Amino acid sequence: MPLMLKEKTQERLLALVAAILVAAVLGLALFWQPDIPEIPMPRASVPSGGDFVLQSADGPVDLRDFRGRLTLVYFGYTFCPDVCPTSLAATSEGLKQLTPDEAARVAMLFVSVDPERDTPARLKEYAQFFHPGIIGVTGKPEELAGIARRYGAFYAREAIATAGDGYVVDHTSDTYVVGPDGRLLGKIGHATPPGEVVATIRNYLKQN
Repeated sequence: MPLMLKEKTQERLLALVAAILVAAVLGLALFWQPDIPEIPMPRASVPSGGDFVLQSADGPVDLRDFRGRLTLVYFGYTFCPDVCPTSLAATSEGLKQLTPDEAARVAMLFVSVDPERDTPARLKEYAQFFHPGIIGVTGKPEELAGIARRYGAFYAREAIATAGDGYVVDHTSDTYVVGPDGRLLGKIGHATPPGEVVATIRNYLKQN
């Protein structure tokens, strides 16, 4: 066989082998699915709620004191520029639509997550601006952190770059609903219209 023809034959053979190898690799990539052990995703912890004792301008407030009543719990702070006023205004308007008998079966706590600035006296004035039945309470940072965690609430302090030492607190804006027996029943979303607030409260009252 002439040398040139032999070289061309070898080149064709190499090209054919290379094509077969490429096809084999592509086939493995497309069709071979090895058994990879499944790694279970951790389940999100379910908020349990629970009792707590915090301080108000009129002394300690124990959630257990509200047994037999539906209790709304809101985590916020008085220096909040928008979220807290919006939620509290809507909720308080809903509370005002309750009949006297219904109102007697409902309580509300405004839990400040900014104890550094929110004194009990300031909290009382702030909460009663929205509704005379809302009780403002706060406590030590570690107490608040534990309570918020049990209720599934989030908050975090954020510095304001243009305000020197000022800061805001990003926080959960839902209102938590605690049943007459102390169980966490659910929550009311941020800025729920007053009509829906009162309808939700009445629904819980009927169930409990």
